[in-house]
Amino acid sequence: QVQLVESGGGLVQAGDSLRLSCAASGRTFSMYAAGWFRQAPGKEREFVAAISWSGDTTNYADSVKGRFTISRGNAENKLYLQMDSLKPEDTAVYYCVVGPTLLTSREYDYRGQGTQVTVSS
Repeated sequence: QVQLVESGGGLVQAGDSLRLSCAASGRTFSMYAAGWFRQAPGKEREFVAAISWSGDTTNYADSVKGRFTISRGNAENKLYLQMDSLKPEDTAVYYCVVGPTLLTSREYDYRGQGTQVTVSS
């Protein structure tokens, strides 16, 4: 069992940066791939980024590639998403997720409650 709590969301202007954090509890976090999904109002939840359990492999949605960077600190059970050059279309609730097949299938077993990111134009 893994519990996930996101933080770091907020209201920013286009072009600004934000860093999301996810605190994980449960001894299996470091054994799983982890990542971020997001859901904008009226839209389906979509994949944003994922990282392998070791941190050696990452995967990004085309819409954020080159602007977002995912990282993790297994020693402190943390997952991060550095978001630069934010655009209004990045506005969404961002969810931290964990799952053993996340990098390949983009499916997850655990999800946090989410943190709101709003980007004004």
